[in-house]
Amino acid sequence: MPSLDRQDNVFVLDLGDGENRFHPDWLTAVGAALDEVGKAEGPRALVTAATGKFYSNGLDLDWLFAHADQHRDYVVSVHELFARMLSLPVVTVAALQGHTFAAGAMFSLAHDFRVMRADRGYWCLPEADIDIPFTPGMAALIQSRLTPRTAHEAMVTARRYGGVDAAAAGIVDRAVGEDAVRATAIEIARAQVNKAGDTLGTIKSRMYAPALATLRDTADPLG
Repeated sequence: MPSLDRQDNVFVLDLGDGENRFHPDWLTAVGAALDEVGKAEGPRALVTAATGKFYSNGLDLDWLFAHADQHRDYVVSVHELFARMLSLPVVTVAALQGHTFAAGAMFSLAHDFRVMRADRGYWCLPEADIDIPFTPGMAALIQSRLTPRTAHEAMVTARRYGGVDAAAAGIVDRAVGEDAVRATAIEIARAQVNKAGDTLGTIKSRMYAPALATLRDTADPLG
């Protein structure tokens, strides 16, 4: 399960050491961590990271297929996680040490910055290959954070980007060696701790207002 630590003014949220899929309990734990970061006072920033082969493989499809009657509520909770991260009043950095797929890739896009391992691991939106359309909220998030050309390629072709290619496409900000991923993310976060607060939250909320409105539309989240 996710765990939150603090290194001086940088919170580090470790998402786990498995596939880090969005099980409801996992979503609750991440939400509680964001509550703690959001309510803290003074200079601060947030890094999300993971341990092992995966950063996150996205939706917990096994749980979802076993609880089909909760599909709508589950999607609403995932959308809310994206919206919270996108508008969090602190600078956020995702440290992508492993595979980052589907909703996990979308979660990474909701951060302000991304650092990815250069030599191994893929960032991918596989929905076109696995026959699952993006919800309106998911599409809005992706298109608000990537250039039109990159968003089109990533969404339509399900391309798997390695770290170097992801950096060239503007999906991630830095591609570094395995041992430097988390340290680089913390370094980026530490340089921005003084930005935390209501003003930053307002800037983000206004910058991404259309995407946030779509993510928070609970009337028809599935489109």
